[in-house]
Amino acid sequence: MITPQTLKGFRDFLPEEAMKRQYVIDIIRRTFELYGFEPVETPAIEYIEVFTGNIGEDEKLFYRFTDTGGRKVALRYDQTVPTCRLIAQYPDKITLPFKRYQIQTVWRSEKPQKGRSREFLQCDADIFGIDDRTADAETVALTIDIYKNLGFKKPIAVINDRDLYAGIPYKAIVAIDKLEKIGEEGVISELENKGYTKDDAVKILNSVKNNQPNERLNQIFRYLDNYGMKDNYRFQPTLARSFSYSNGTIWEIIVEEFDAGSLCGCERFDSLVSRFSKKSVPGVGFAVGFDRTVLAMEEMGLLPAIKTRSKVLVTVFSKDLLPSSQNFAKKLRSAGINTDLFSDPNTRLDKQLKHADKKGVQFVAIIGPDEAKENKVTVKNLPTREQKTLSPSDAITFIQKS
Repeated sequence: MITPQTLKGFRDFLPEEAMKRQYVIDIIRRTFELYGFEPVETPAIEYIEVFTGNIGEDEKLFYRFTDTGGRKVALRYDQTVPTCRLIAQYPDKITLPFKRYQIQTVWRSEKPQKGRSREFLQCDADIFGIDDRTADAETVALTIDIYKNLGFKKPIAVINDRDLYAGIPYKAIVAIDKLEKIGEEGVISELENKGYTKDDAVKILNSVKNNQPNERLNQIFRYLDNYGMKDNYRFQPTLARSFSYSNGTIWEIIVEEFDAGSLCGCERFDSLVSRFSKKSVPGVGFAVGFDRTVLAMEEMGLLPAIKTRSKVLVTVFSKDLLPSSQNFAKKLRSAGINTDLFSDPNTRLDKQLKHADKKGVQFVAIIGPDEAKENKVTVKNLPTREQKTLSPSDAITFIQKS
């Protein structure tokens, strides 16, 4: 017998949890589309060279292998890099500026922790083909609105510009990027481990802390002020974002009541498409940390109590009356009402009612011999215990209005 279990860092989602996740996905997707972004999808597996040289130190986290055809491949590590490959591959089918969103799974072979697994969903949005910082400001505004629409009272975009790190080697930027997690002493220690003296490490960190916004950041701030988001952003000179392809504007979304890290990672990446094409296509965008976002919503009570998508359970009184139940279920579905028809006509009615109550269905519909004879339906509202015997059309109206 096979032991039923999942790999470490991989998860199953049972219906109640999956429906909560779908609730969050639906809000994010609607917000993407409110801003004019269009969906794309890319394969789960790419040639390994699509990712190598683009991610930085985290390349050790690739799920890489050789397939049965001898090709060196990797599971999708992120969604931005494959989209850059897509833009280079289909130049005649993509019109710039290109505003795209993508909601798919990615894989990273890292140590599982709170809000972070080895297989997880990402929700990305990017603008390609615009060098002006209005595109950056638009995507910053989008990230803020996503978290407002999810119910967070005051999401904050902490914003910086990687150009303010000019002259600082990438290995130092990687260390500074960990400041929120390991503190100043931890950053200094890591810089020392990378070959800097303690004095040089302190000087590098202090120089970064004393940076001031450049004109491009001030342009973004003015745009956000025009959007009424003056209280939803702040300049953070030590924000680094350690992806090697990051350049220009970088930002993250934080919620101060949630202490498990940022909820959204964002950056400009002007050179990434040119790795796949002779054409230079600037880009800017972000990835929602979906699992952390769901976790934050759970901790802050922002997720609705969802047990089922079905509004009605149509019971089956007996095998002889199954056609009547099937007919009414069809009418409910034609009216756009999510309807579950009990699958086993041999189950007693009281057990069917208990099943509906346990699932959290609002209504049950009963067609017994008396109802069938009079072409009626008994509808019971389980939470209120209100019960009515009505014609099928009146029963549908009653359910729709409740």
